[in-house]
Amino acid sequence: MAKDYYETLGVPRTASLDEIKKAYRKLAKKYHPDLNRSTDATERFKEINEAASVLGDPKKREVYDQYGTAAEGFTAGGEGFGFTDFSGFGGTGSEHIDIDELFENFFGGSSFGGFGFGGGRGRERRRQRRGSDLIYELEITLEEAAAGITRAITLPRMEKCPECRGSGAASPDSINDCSDCGGTGSVRRTQRIAFGTFTTTSACGRCRGSGKVITTPCRACHGKGRVEKVRKIDVKIPAGVDTGHRLRIMGEGEAGEHGTPPGDLYISVRISPHKIFERRGNDIYAELRIPFAAAAMGGEVEVPTLDGKATLRIPSGTQSSTVFRMAGKGLPDIDAGHRGDENIKVTVAVPESLTRRQQELLKEFAKEEEKGGRGMFGGVF
Repeated sequence: MAKDYYETLGVPRTASLDEIKKAYRKLAKKYHPDLNRSTDATERFKEINEAASVLGDPKKREVYDQYGTAAEGFTAGGEGFGFTDFSGFGGTGSEHIDIDELFENFFGGSSFGGFGFGGGRGRERRRQRRGSDLIYELEITLEEAAAGITRAITLPRMEKCPECRGSGAASPDSINDCSDCGGTGSVRRTQRIAFGTFTTTSACGRCRGSGKVITTPCRACHGKGRVEKVRKIDVKIPAGVDTGHRLRIMGEGEAGEHGTPPGDLYISVRISPHKIFERRGNDIYAELRIPFAAAAMGGEVEVPTLDGKATLRIPSGTQSSTVFRMAGKGLPDIDAGHRGDENIKVTVAVPESLTRRQQELLKEFAKEEEKGGRGMFGGVF
């Protein structure tokens, strides 16, 4: 069954030359094997070129429209899919379709698929990346989080080679332009297609996009420009940090390749569990057992805080599960600075055993309760 070239390009039979050309460019961008890695991309691209080479030539199109086949001499195969006659577009047979310019129109020069698209910008030397960022997990106590600390950490990392200053070369004379790309850092590959040539730009494989090669590498770093070191770094942890906070220290990551800037160091903070306090935001919570006498008559008890100890006043008649708030005894807000509160939930401690004297006193207390009409102990005694 004869192929429907109009259907292949997705255009009506009345399509103009410009419409055919526009449809072809769109499909070529989508199915070019350098950009589309699917298994059927090459075959689809071949079909698109075959259809465009016929419909793009007025004479071949006339024959195709009349007989449903292309003009004699048309072939589809081999390198560039065998298309040699492009006179139907522009009359010169040498129209150049640069995929860099094509993607400049569609994507505004954004990078895609490993190729440097975007007109002239896509042909610039690939910028070498800065050094890698590092993450260090640091565990601190709740008291340290409340006060803020400076902690010395030991960090293994790649640093700039002191002998070659990060260049990787034994001397400046050992650094030369790459012969494969002429010092540009990129190489271009051109392939003939239906309407001219299809050009892609990629980083040079020999110099990895730097445009430079080293003939005599540095002996200390073997041409890498970096050496491994172990450093001690003082890290300042601000007051109020919590588990999950990540602090950034600029420039303390690994050195970049061949003298490029270093990465950053991130300190990932984790607060160790506390044996007394539970943290909720900037507030802390604790439970405290108080004597029965203190709950009944009132008094003062000593309570732990993040700063040491403090005195808590217990009103007479305090019941179990009463929560007392101690303002400003929590953690500081890492941004605003104001402190949270400490919340103490009291539990009245009931003696498990009583001395004879204690029993006598409680019986007297019960009698007084009965006289007062409150009957707190009822018929217990």
